[in-house]
Amino acid sequence: MSKHRVVLAMSGGVDSSVAAGLLLEQGYEVVGVFMRHGEQSSKACDLGDGKPNPLLPILEGRLDHKQGCCSASDAADARRVADKLSIPFYALDLESEFKQIVDYFIDEYQRGRTPNPCVQCNNWIKFGRLFDYADAVDAYYVATGHYARMIKTPSGTQDTQWELHRGLDDDKDQAYVLTGIQRHLLPRMLLPVGGFHKSQIRERATQMGLKVADKKDSQEICFVTSGKHAEFVRDKSSLDTSGEIVTSDGKVVGHHPGIEGFTIGQRKGLGVAMGSPYYVTAVDRQARRVVIGPHQELAKRRLRASQCNWLADFPLGEPTLAQVQFRYNSAPSDAMVTRDPQGDIQVEFLDDVFGVSPGQLAAVFLGTRAIGCGWIV
Repeated sequence: MSKHRVVLAMSGGVDSSVAAGLLLEQGYEVVGVFMRHGEQSSKACDLGDGKPNPLLPILEGRLDHKQGCCSASDAADARRVADKLSIPFYALDLESEFKQIVDYFIDEYQRGRTPNPCVQCNNWIKFGRLFDYADAVDAYYVATGHYARMIKTPSGTQDTQWELHRGLDDDKDQAYVLTGIQRHLLPRMLLPVGGFHKSQIRERATQMGLKVADKKDSQEICFVTSGKHAEFVRDKSSLDTSGEIVTSDGKVVGHHPGIEGFTIGQRKGLGVAMGSPYYVTAVDRQARRVVIGPHQELAKRRLRASQCNWLADFPLGEPTLAQVQFRYNSAPSDAMVTRDPQGDIQVEFLDDVFGVSPGQLAAVFLGTRAIGCGWIV
């Protein structure tokens, strides 16, 4: 297996595009791949014979990028970058894999939980299935444009230890969404942009002559093309989750079309006027009720998380001071974290935190280093 060859997930955005250029500068042989999810895509890539492109074009021994086309604008941007940098490029049809993520997304919302499909995409696809492709083309590494860092440290033996750390740009840091990746894959991960600030990445894109230098960052989930999560869930399911909107004392103040339209901490779009700011404080799946209250009712000091994944050794049964991030857009908060014999983690925050939501990831950090994570129950 070649430690000079890397499979790079290319989204057509500036981060993964610059990642390709940085990897080339570091001497790697880069194979660019665009992952097609199939949701609302106009047509499959074509090999010129009118038939859909098979799932694994890169398994057929080709390392050129002259075949196939993907009509989505992001795929076109990724292909233009690949052409500019003279690297092979493939659009991979991963519709069946993405269906698993879509099903998870729908199921979690209908259970009254808040899903995180980007975390699952990293776990199952970007640092899951892409390793299968890497193995097939004799590539040791898989890379993405995430703002996080891989740091190598001495382990006291002949081996070195790889650690996942937060990106240098606090505003763009994405280590949180990578904490579910399997520990044994860390040595094979490359995160070229994590040591830069976003402004520097845009400057590098301009220097490389990439037309995506000023392209806006995507703010939506890739398969929810409308940006309307609740509408997407309802279109995909016939389950009726409509019900009442109530205050914490049980007073009915309105009705809603489905619990999938609400998440804990939400303020806008409640559909009721209370005279002062109210937030979603709970979602009761059984009663199909959405509970709202003033901001203080969101305050939490504890959470429990299960299905944990550890990127580093963590003591069992011993409360440890760490930092815990419980939403993608929240800063880590100081907490005492205890790993129990059942494999769950008990988290007790030193101060009140707001917006803890079942279904989200609780990521444990020691300083900038990601230690592990679990799913909030």
